[in-house]
Order: sequence, then C-alpha cells, then structure tokens
Amino acid sequence: MRSISLFSRIIVVSALAIFGCVSHVAAASVWKVTGPDGGTLYLGGSIHALHSADYPLPAAYNRAFDASTRIVFEANPKDIKGGGKRFLKAGLYPKGDSLKNHVDPRTYKYLCRFFGLLKVPEEKFAAYRPWLLAMMLQAPELHGLSGELGVEGFLGKRAQKNSKPVSGLESLPEGVEIFSRLSERESEAFLLLTFIPAAPGSSDAARLTDAWRRGDVEFLARIDTEAFRDFPSLEERIINARNRNWIPKIESYLRSGQTYFVVVGAGHMGGPHGLLGLLRARGYKIEQL
Repeated sequence: MRSISLFSRIIVVSALAIFGCVSHVAAASVWKVTGPDGGTLYLGGSIHALHSADYPLPAAYNRAFDASTRIVFEANPKDIKGGGKRFLKAGLYPKGDSLKNHVDPRTYKYLCRFFGLLKVPEEKFAAYRPWLLAMMLQAPELHGLSGELGVEGFLGKRAQKNSKPVSGLESLPEGVEIFSRLSERESEAFLLLTFIPAAPGSSDAARLTDAWRRGDVEFLARIDTEAFRDFPSLEERIINARNRNWIPKIESYLRSGQTYFVVVGAGHMGGPHGLLGLLRARGYKIEQL
C-alpha cells in the first residue's frame, strides 16, 4: 500500500467492494426490462474495478451492449475525470479545523496509528473529512485492482469505439452531495466500514464475485444490508434513496423509443429496495439474460 500518494487521487466507488477469482457460469447480472407499451431497456450490475484475470466478462454484457443504442452509468465518465477537485473541496475542513474535532477520540487514535504505519503525517490526513478519507482508501489501485478494467471502463471503451452516447444517472453535484451531506456520525461510520472489507482471496470474497457473475443479487443485497446493519441511515442515503431517484429516469428511458443499457453497482439491484424490485412493483417485466 502506498503512503502519501494515495491522497493524490479521489475515486468514487460503490459501497459494495467485491474481490475474487473468475467463475464461468451461464447467467449474469444483466436483465432485460420490458414496459407495458413494449419499451425495452437493459439493466446491468457492475463491479467498478477488476483484475485482467476477471475477463472475459459474462457474454450477457456484450449482448446487452450490442442490442442497445445508448449507455448510462451512475455518473458520466467525463464528470468523474474532472470531478476530483470538487470532491476535494467538499471534503476538506476549513482552515483551522481538523478531523480530530469531529470523530470519536478512539477513532482518531486508531487513524493516527494506521496512517503512521503508512508514513502519512497527522496534519495531512487530519485535513480531510472521514467520508473523503474512506474514498481515498478505497482507490482500486491500493487493492491491486484497476478502475479501467471495471465493467464501466470496459463498456465505456466499447461505446467510444462504436460511437454510442454515454451519460450518467447522477450529475457531479448530486454525486458530491451524497457524501457531503452525511451527518458527522454517518461520515465516521462510512470511514470505519472501510477497514472491514472482504479480504482478497478469502472464501467470502470468492462467493461475492461468483454471486455477481451468476446474477445472484439477492445474496449481494443481504451482504450489503448486513454491512450497514448498525448504520441503516447510511444504507438509505448511499443505496436506497439513490435507487428511488433513478427509477423515474429509467422509466423515461423505457418511453424514449431508444434502447438503453443502464449499468450501476451490483449492490443496487437486489432486495426490496433494489432496482429490480422497484421496477417489478411498477409492473415491468424482468428477464435475466
């Protein structure tokens, strides 16, 4: 793990971090959504960062891409490339303030020990709000992963090559507000959760990756809910509320006369508050590819 260099990058990642090895199965985290008037849309669950060994992706991703005229991600890739400064501005404490004044003393003591091992000076990490520190620590490169090899990275390159328009469900300001409006307790909890991810190579991590590849999003939803068990307000803000906000946009895509392929983190798919459940409740037909 690198030290001060980790502060040079701001990476927006989903709350669900998945690691593991490749498993080849027939189904995938891709669904065809059909409206009552015949409108069609494809919905794909993503892992935002992968290894080269995780390729090829399940064939359903390419089938959905080929059948679609437009691609939609959680955020427009152009916004992500230029959004680092905006996240940094929102995540910095005002001059004279410090992380020490906003978290439990035990949390701060732990962070001092952690960043001390990384040779990061206290004045460096203490300038950032907890949610921004969490984002920095989740940068894919720190875990041997590559955002360019994530599902969006792969499909984004295909879209560019095939001249297919790419857009985002959320604007850059909306993305920043998801985290900047966390309460201090929620922000601290989001950081602490960063220290208990599934370990690469563990059986649990392999099960998560296998579940994603075969499209078992109900399993992933249960894991996600368990991770947020002590902080349900975090799950509401980072997962559930965003799902509800996306539904009207997805419905507009279904009515547009175009065929969209909407790709978001796999953690947004399953469960009673997931996109699949919300769409089924509105009468849409859902078929797994």
